[in-house]
This record gives sequence, structure tokens and C-alpha cells, in this order.
Amino acid sequence: MFKAILLNKNDDGTTAATLSELDDAQLPAEGDVSVRVDYSTLNFKDGLAITGKSPVVRKWPMIPGIDGAGEVIASDHPDWKPGDLFILNGWGVGENHMGCLAGHAKLKGDWLIRRPAGMSARTAMAIGTAGYTAMLCATALQEQGVGKDSGEILVTGASGGVGSVAIAILSARGYKVVASTGKMQEAEYLKALGAAEVMDRAALSAPGKPLQKERWAGVVDSVGSHTLVNAVAQTRYGGVVAACGLAQGLDFPASVAPFILRAVRLIGIDSVMAPKAKRVAAWDALARELDEKKLGAITQEIGLAEALLKAPEILAGKVRGRLVVNVNAGWAARFEALGQ
Repeated sequence: MFKAILLNKNDDGTTAATLSELDDAQLPAEGDVSVRVDYSTLNFKDGLAITGKSPVVRKWPMIPGIDGAGEVIASDHPDWKPGDLFILNGWGVGENHMGCLAGHAKLKGDWLIRRPAGMSARTAMAIGTAGYTAMLCATALQEQGVGKDSGEILVTGASGGVGSVAIAILSARGYKVVASTGKMQEAEYLKALGAAEVMDRAALSAPGKPLQKERWAGVVDSVGSHTLVNAVAQTRYGGVVAACGLAQGLDFPASVAPFILRAVRLIGIDSVMAPKAKRVAAWDALARELDEKKLGAITQEIGLAEALLKAPEILAGKVRGRLVVNVNAGWAARFEALGQ
């Protein structure tokens, strides 16, 4: 038996999220690697799944949790054996396949990567999909020729998971980072991560002109909608915008003007289905570059019960940095606190 957050669909179409005890027989048969999950995370997508605010879940019942780190228990996959340490990000886990907000999971070996030497499961999940995505964004800017001397880099959604880690990575690489946030009270926190300047997101979140004053050599955007449109409109000639999120919205009410008049490049960053080689490179870079002290400053540890309570908060933008879920900690007390 193991503990898990279990999602079921009510008759009226709403989502019921409960703390449950399950056994391995209830896990999906198509997984060829059985694992013990030590830590997971709570991401924006997990918040959508748990609250039912968006149709993230495609199969019912479902265990959410798009991230996981722990140890292999049993394997029918040639690359994995009991005792191996793994990281899992994405691949539809928590959407189409039962995820990692649970003590056990049954996953496909092709989805897993080996945890970098010396990295704990907790550290891996403090980074999680948010940090891994931030590294994909930083790498994309670099590969597209945006160097540390190219000019200012805008990071939107700066106090969130992706934004916080992106600031830490880019500033450590020598870039001048400007952080955009709706929480100006977090300015000192963002500057401690490496932001040279902090600006109010209100300057970017409303509809704006198709072409605006050029400022950004590069952008990491996790917000979408008008924020992304304005960021593109302010990007300098030949600049690069890495788009990876939709916190403000899925829409993109933009003009082609920045692309054809300023040669701006908009690069889509997908963390869910990224090929294994790109994943391994990102995690190796994270293990080398990410400052453990800065990572600690953006991380809060919670249990499964708290994950249920924090899910609406992460959607409302009330969570700073990263939420690491210790799936085995304080179960009885937290279960009782929720009245279950």
C-alpha cells in the first residue's frame, strides 16, 4: 500500500481530489518500470488537474504529478534495474498516465533519466519541470546567439517556478536580467536571485501597440497572452523570445510586425515531449550551474495534504518559487487535518 492524491470525475463533471491509500495493482499496466517516489512537485499543470480548472486530465481515475524522483524497485526495461536513481518530467504523466504525487508509480523506462551524481531526490524536485524548463529556455537563447553582452534579458512571471530559476541561471551566466512580476513586494527576493531590475507586470499585461520601443535582446516568457505580445513588440532587432507558459492565457493577439520588420524570433519551449538527449543535457547543466543556496531560497517543502490546499494558490499566482512535495512526510497528521 502507498499514499497518493487520487482524482475522480464527479457526475456533474467536476473533479474530486482526495488523499487515498492505493496498492500497486491499481497502477497502469503499460509501465515497464516500478519506482518508489521520494519527492514530487506541485506545478501549474498539477494545480489545474487537482482543481479541475482546465481539462488537463484525460483518463480517470488519475494520480496527478508531472514530476518525480526516487528509486527503481523493479524493471522490465533494459536500461533500468532495481536501485537506480531516476528523474521523471512530463510525457503526459499526471494527464494520460498515473503520476508521481504518490509513494509508488509505474512508468515507462524510456521516459526516465538518471539523476546526476550527487543530486538528491529533493534537490531534483526543487528544480523539477519548472527548473528544467528554465534551463531549456536559457539554452535556446544561447543557441540562437543571444550572449551575455547582447543586452537585457526579460523574464516574465519572475516570482514563479520557471521565472525564479531562469533568473538564477541567466544571472549566473553573466546576463543582465530584468524581472517582471505582479508581486513588487518580492523585489528584494528577485534581486537576491540575480535580477538587476524588477518591473511591475502591469507594464506588459494590457493590450499594447504592435511595435514598441526596442529594449530586450532576449525574453523568457511563462505568461503568454498580452504579456508575451508586448514582450515580442519590445524585443530588439534580431532578438529571441523563448515562450514556455500560459499563466495569463493561451491566446496570442499579436501582429506579424516584429517578425518581419525586426527579425524577432519566437521559439517555443516544450518540456513535456522533449527528446531524451535534450533532457539529459539540461539536467547535467542544472547540476553544474544552479546555486544550491539560491535554489534553497526559492523552495518550500510540503506534504500531499498541503498539495491539495496549495493547488488553488498556485493558479492564483500566490506561490513564490517552487513547491517540493515530500510524498511520505507527516501523512497521518496531515490526513487528519483535512478531516479525511
